Amino acid sequence: MKKIYIVLLLVLGTGIFISSCKKDYLESGQYFKDRLTTEKVFESKVYSEEWLAHVFDELKGENAEVASKGNTPFNFSDDMYYGDRDKDYDPSKNELSYNMFKMGQYTEGDKQASWIQSYRGIRNASTFIHNIYMNKEMTADEITDYRGQARFGRAYLYWLLLKKYGPIPLLPDEGIDYTLSYDDLAIPRSSYEQCAEFIANEMLQAAKEMASLGLNRGQDASARPTVGAALATRAKALLYAASPISNGNNMPFAAMLVDDKGNRLLSPEYKEEKWAKAAAAARDVMELGIYKLYTTGRQTTGNNATIVPPDDNNFSKGNWPVGWADIDPERSYSHVFDGTLQASGNPELIFTRGNNQLGEGIDAMVIHQLPRSAIGWNTHGLTQKLIDAYYMNDGNDAPGKDQEIGRGNGSSRLTGYVTQGDYEAGNYKPLRAGVSLQYANREPRFYASVAFNGSFWTLFNETQERNRNQQVFYYRDDSRGNGFNSSNAYWLRTGFGVKKYVHESDSYEGGNISKVVKKAEPAMRYADILLMYAEALNELDGSFSIPSWKGEVYTISRDINEIKKGVHPVRIRAGVPDYNPSIYTSKNDLRNALKRERFIELMGEGQRYFDLRRWLDAPVEEALPIYGCNVLMNSQERDLFHQPIAVWALKTTFSDKLWFWPISHTELKRNKKLTQNPGWTYND
Repeated sequence: MKKIYIVLLLVLGTGIFISSCKKDYLESGQYFKDRLTTEKVFESKVYSEEWLAHVFDELKGENAEVASKGNTPFNFSDDMYYGDRDKDYDPSKNELSYNMFKMGQYTEGDKQASWIQSYRGIRNASTFIHNIYMNKEMTADEITDYRGQARFGRAYLYWLLLKKYGPIPLLPDEGIDYTLSYDDLAIPRSSYEQCAEFIANEMLQAAKEMASLGLNRGQDASARPTVGAALATRAKALLYAASPISNGNNMPFAAMLVDDKGNRLLSPEYKEEKWAKAAAAARDVMELGIYKLYTTGRQTTGNNATIVPPDDNNFSKGNWPVGWADIDPERSYSHVFDGTLQASGNPELIFTRGNNQLGEGIDAMVIHQLPRSAIGWNTHGLTQKLIDAYYMNDGNDAPGKDQEIGRGNGSSRLTGYVTQGDYEAGNYKPLRAGVSLQYANREPRFYASVAFNGSFWTLFNETQERNRNQQVFYYRDDSRGNGFNSSNAYWLRTGFGVKKYVHESDSYEGGNISKVVKKAEPAMRYADILLMYAEALNELDGSFSIPSWKGEVYTISRDINEIKKGVHPVRIRAGVPDYNPSIYTSKNDLRNALKRERFIELMGEGQRYFDLRRWLDAPVEEALPIYGCNVLMNSQERDLFHQPIAVWALKTTFSDKLWFWPISHTELKRNKKLTQNPGWTYND
């Protein structure tokens, strides 16, 4: 009988407890007050559930994916920035300013809790997987389902490590013989391809183990993993492995990323079949028939009447899901994120940590999005590049798009402003008087996501009526304090704020975070799967036979009708016309269109930072100057305010060290076979 003791017996460099040569698992009893035997823990349903809960507890903190910057800065890239915490670096607070983050001025010791958390969770998940069979209070189906949940947790923690650090060590499932020498206990990094395949295979097994009980968890267990969550993560891992970062990567940094034997960890060989496997995996999620994009019905009267997109002679003619004639595109999109929907009532939410992220969760992010006049921090903003990415409501580009960064088509930005007469006549909805016409007639996702100069905030949780229903301007002379102020950090560096995640009732009055409506974290949602499916299919030239998760065989090829199955739901729900037919016939044009679609649709969901890296686009996109409004101008100089300039307060660059996060010196010293990421050091 093996005791589980509170004492730590042996620690590997990766933070994993190791087993005896008999393959018995030695685990910390940190989660239990008493010293318990393995049998007593896993024979009990209560103790087993508590053990499993601690595995998923490791997904919080620095392992969060959609959160404010205190835990993870990866939700901020070339689209969304944060303007506070821009003082000198204080290592005791483990806080990084946006400029330090973007310029790579962090160190090998910063934000390393995720490494420790992940491997600790991996260890505990392995123990659970190998011992839950002992349980005497669960049915056989429950035991299998719980094993699948633990397997998901273990593989998901590996997935988080792979995204952040690149190729990482994969630990033996059966444990390690602790009688070996210290050097023999060291584990090298596996290749990116091996890591992705391992995660994909584990997620496939997890899906099969959860198949009987884990298709839907219901309201009380909406944050537990499901079959769909496992299959979606599998698709994500395979998509990353198919992407240029690990599929034919011959960039200089790839040659520098090697294991302890000098073997390359990013494959220089291109394999088209990787894209087919990713497409098939995404199709597996679609074929479940469980998920769909959320929509809410069109409102025809009152102040909240739906702003109907223009007639496109296509989507405008049909009802959802083949058209937008009976839905409200703006609210359909915004309600997914703003807390209107609970996790269990969101049909496109595939995996979430719920709303129980501590300290730096989405509620904290919203506080930083709220204007100063609502006692918000007024510091999370958007870049001009993202503003320009949003389409006009007829599907065309905004006039003057990207002209400052040399990508313009020769058109000029619109001039003029909404007049009081325009507003009273209902022109340019939802814009109010005084708003630049650069923001008029944009697609619905723009209005659901962007707090432009002169946007309207309802703030229904404010107790004082005078503080509700504010039109917020960011001019320097703004009387409510929302504009530039050199004496504090509470101003938007680009003159664009964030509305995504903000509910119409949200407020931070009195510093009371309970006035922010709870929101479920969209760690993975169906729109992402649809766009992944279209992206993977677009990269194919040949035809491939790929088995589904259930064993039947898919024929996977660059079929335009299949690509549209991924594109159309996203565009229709967004109230945006379809791509021109010529876009679909050109692989390169469609690739660029899908990148732009992800840029818009998934803004603020922790995707962009990693998308730019897997596409190998980061050296260009993250090195471009950040543009925005000239926030030094006052309301009398509003033309100059709306003339984009390079923002002096936001720096940006890219170098090889920024492809992956550095591995800490502590881990490198403990594990002699662990190699560092290019551009980072090995010793203090």
